[in-house]
Amino acid sequence: MAAGEDVLWDAADKGMRTVPRLRRMAVAACCLGFFGLVMWAESDVRWAVRAAVAYVLVEIAYAAWDGRRLVEARIVPGEAGGGARLRLRRAGGRITDHDPRQVTRVLVIHDNVDGSARLRLHVRGRRLFFGRPGSPPALTNWRRTCPQADVGDRNARWGMPGIPD
Repeated sequence: MAAGEDVLWDAADKGMRTVPRLRRMAVAACCLGFFGLVMWAESDVRWAVRAAVAYVLVEIAYAAWDGRRLVEARIVPGEAGGGARLRLRRAGGRITDHDPRQVTRVLVIHDNVDGSARLRLHVRGRRLFFGRPGSPPALTNWRRTCPQADVGDRNARWGMPGIPD
């Protein structure tokens, strides 16, 4: 395949969402601090400290997981006249190149409500890559780029409450 700079996956939101995360953490800390002060005279306030620590740990774990999600996948020419390479960019800014022949499975999951899609990408010898929501890609580009991969799509197995799937 003649490789240009073809975009295979493009997420709608490519940022780390740091400001909303910090805002949530500040509001939670203020609320727990206020409840701790109100309850200070009448009971033990260790629960407020434990809840704040647990919340911060959960936010840190989510930030680490979300920073590894794919926001862009493109096919780029290889160096020194080599074959095309699959370039994956993550939300945290890390960019890695992979051989497209090492991709074993590409699954695009279409959302039942808003018309977006999510990507699941399996690379041999690596872990599973998750893509942030974006517009559904053309599967023919994936099939042409990764000829040995099982390329498919499906609808999500869940939908909005009260609306039959």
